[in-house]
Amino acid sequence: MLTLYGIPNCDTIKKARTWLDKNKVPYQFYDYRKDGISPDKVSSWFSEFPWDKVLNKASTTWKELSEEEKAKVTDAKSAAELLSSNPTAIKRPVIEDENGKALTLGYNEKIYEETYLK
Repeated sequence: MLTLYGIPNCDTIKKARTWLDKNKVPYQFYDYRKDGISPDKVSSWFSEFPWDKVLNKASTTWKELSEEEKAKVTDAKSAAELLSSNPTAIKRPVIEDENGKALTLGYNEKIYEETYLK
């Protein structure tokens, strides 16, 4: 079963969940604001997506960080630490397969069709 990572009140998460439900794609939802997320889990996504794509610099969370905090994010390790302590700065959603491999980042209907309806 797929795991969809995000926060429940995010509009992009709502679109992804609606699409998955409509297409009868089974998944479980993981709320990382409520349940937290480890740096190791975040780092595992970097094997599929560059860390600077997983880090959502358009997010309110990122914009509210001090310049000093932003300047500390220089590589995958520092990005994983920041995203673990500020999970709402993660681009949403991240969807993993049953083996924990990240399949998609963000919501894109065409990519979802190609990935989840094959």
